[in-house]
Amino acid sequence: MNFKRWLLLLSLVFTLSIFLVACGGGSDDADKSADNGDTTTEDSGEAGLAAEQVLNINIKSEPPSLHPGLSTDTTSSAVLDQVFEGLTRINNDGEPEEAMAESIDVSEDGLTYTFKIREDAKWSNGDPVTAEDFEYAWKWVLDPENADADYAYQLYVIKGAQDAKENGGSLDDVGIRAEDEKTLVVELEQPTQYFLELTAFKTFYPVNKNVVSQNPEWHLEAGEDYVTNGPFKLVSWEHNDKIVLEKNEQYWDAENVKLEQIVMHMIGDESTALQMYENGELDWIGSPVDSIPLAAMQSMKDAGELNISDQAALYYYTVNNDHEILGNVNIRKALAHAIDRQAIIDNITQGEQKPAMALVPPSMFPENEQGYFPDNDVEKAKEYLEKGLEELGLDSLPKLSISYNTNEAHAAIAQAVQDMWKKNLGIDVELKNEEWNVYLDSLGEGNYEIGRIGWVADFNDPINFLEIFETVGGNNYTNWENEEYKKLLQESRKEFDPEKRQEILKQAEEIFMEELPIIPIYFYTNVYAKKDYVEGVVVHPAGAFNLKWAYITEQ
Repeated sequence: MNFKRWLLLLSLVFTLSIFLVACGGGSDDADKSADNGDTTTEDSGEAGLAAEQVLNINIKSEPPSLHPGLSTDTTSSAVLDQVFEGLTRINNDGEPEEAMAESIDVSEDGLTYTFKIREDAKWSNGDPVTAEDFEYAWKWVLDPENADADYAYQLYVIKGAQDAKENGGSLDDVGIRAEDEKTLVVELEQPTQYFLELTAFKTFYPVNKNVVSQNPEWHLEAGEDYVTNGPFKLVSWEHNDKIVLEKNEQYWDAENVKLEQIVMHMIGDESTALQMYENGELDWIGSPVDSIPLAAMQSMKDAGELNISDQAALYYYTVNNDHEILGNVNIRKALAHAIDRQAIIDNITQGEQKPAMALVPPSMFPENEQGYFPDNDVEKAKEYLEKGLEELGLDSLPKLSISYNTNEAHAAIAQAVQDMWKKNLGIDVELKNEEWNVYLDSLGEGNYEIGRIGWVADFNDPINFLEIFETVGGNNYTNWENEEYKKLLQESRKEFDPEKRQEILKQAEEIFMEELPIIPIYFYTNVYAKKDYVEGVVVHPAGAFNLKWAYITEQ
């Protein structure tokens, strides 16, 4: 079945599918571009292109990894999404379209996908992009030897993938097969509505097998071995300073790429970045890869400089459930109920975020606008605290700690929560901060009590939030697991009726919110400012930052 016919069939038969709900930004009408949460700065034409097509942005810090199979963070994604391309790409309307694949055929039962790779698809060194490059990249992620490939679970919709990664199964039995140089056949465990969104995600990017198989450190520096297949190529990487991308002339759609260069600065201090923006040294500040100083938010909003749009993302505190105190569910509930989220939004973030008393964003579960408990329910918090103390045999709680990566807003939020817990529950809290890469290591090693983290949707489906906590490890820093929760997620993967599947996923979220291994704070919005001469940048609710169609107009 042809790819476009397959999408049409899905839209007709599965009218409640996530393609319609998740892109709605709280609205069920996915056809309204103003409501679907997508942000695009593209205008109706390209008249008056500037002679110099250079875009300067800030990504704040050193990317933890520029290997598509290892990256798990938004900073790295901001780079990878410009220099690599998957079989599909999320377009300006928030839907997958053919990219490296020139055609996609889907079997009648929805289990087998046949991708034809473009004849003119090339790597930046001139090598052809082959089906074997995709097979090699995907199976590398699934190889148990590559334990740091934390996003391997994204491929578990593929037949035999989870068995190979976790249970000693053979990679030869995984449903990924290069039938010939330009034909990739993929077999799924069960029909998966969002599979063509997954194939646009970074973990599904190809790598040049001939190059990377000979140099396992290919991704650590810019150079002749950092070979890419996207609209841009990596030409300079000055660690902890800046990254420079240039247009990839070998890219199959190079004629539609207008930018000649993208300079990605690594400026951790938000005030410095704002000053550079005001001086014309930066063309864009804010989401999804930067943040705007809190002190400037209101004045920029009043001046009409801020752009705000919905984002399918959650700001939350991960809680170490192995901790002798925080392992108690009533203590966790007490802490969660004793936070005034709306006050944090009104007085600190100021970006029209929404209080989060749930795990999955309202764009995917509309009822989560209200959540599972009231915001700032101090009386209930005190009840939970009393229960927890009784269960622990304590009269009062010892000092707890909140950790966060160094950032003005994270510090302000942590200070606010510190004050709220002291005022509402009498709990003393110590604040700790670390630089991003060090902080991630601390979370991964369990060297924390309560820690700030965020999750931006990789694709538009509730399972993307729920499956984070399916097993300990990867992005689940809580040390929490639940067998019934796992069972429901597995059941959802086998259910193709969208209404029944939503019900199953909702049941899983109910279990999660009853045990509350995290403390949700708010659902993000994209908040950014850009120069008037910047056009064509696309920011999707799921966090994708697409510069393929960006360009600079005459000033």
